[in-house]
Amino acid sequence: MNCKSDLYSLKPETLINLPRRPVCLQLMAEFDMLPHIREHSFLVMEVALYLGQNLLAAGVPLHLPLIEAGALLHDLGKTPCLGTGENHAEWGAKILEKRGYPEVAQIVRQHVFLDPPGLDHHLRREAELVNYADKRVLHTQVVTLNQRFADLKKRYGQNRPEHLARINAAELLAHTLEAKIFRPLAISPADLLKLNELRRQS
Repeated sequence: MNCKSDLYSLKPETLINLPRRPVCLQLMAEFDMLPHIREHSFLVMEVALYLGQNLLAAGVPLHLPLIEAGALLHDLGKTPCLGTGENHAEWGAKILEKRGYPEVAQIVRQHVFLDPPGLDHHLRREAELVNYADKRVLHTQVVTLNQRFADLKKRYGQNRPEHLARINAAELLAHTLEAKIFRPLAISPADLLKLNELRRQS
């Protein structure tokens, strides 16, 4: 353990280096994360942790500190990649790899598109939660998957058949992932919308 990060155990034989929240905030500042992207990232973190806590209570093993760091930093590359055409998920993952956070980099790299099931790895559940949480947050509001993907189609799919096909495929996968995440839970996808009111009250 040092002043910048903590060592956490995924398994008894595996220690991982994770940035604590102050370090995540420093990284956001270093890479000029825009205020609305920062707010979006905090809400994605809230959604992912809410789901993670419920899944843990249902007996699903998860690593909450990893989910927190991955959600906070999932859009680390968003501002630097604006207007460049670069893949912001890959960009952010490379930065985190260089900083010594390979596990967080895995989560960040998969927040737009998950690895195919055949490439499954030990961080699969954590990556799925951050990926799904990001799909439930439109800008700075928790929304349904249908609302989120309607916005994506409007912004990126109009008059671009190849983009629209990719968005439609991602939407189908997101609904499949949603069913998987909520299967062991007593809450429903609609319950996440209550987080909007809780944030307004806080």
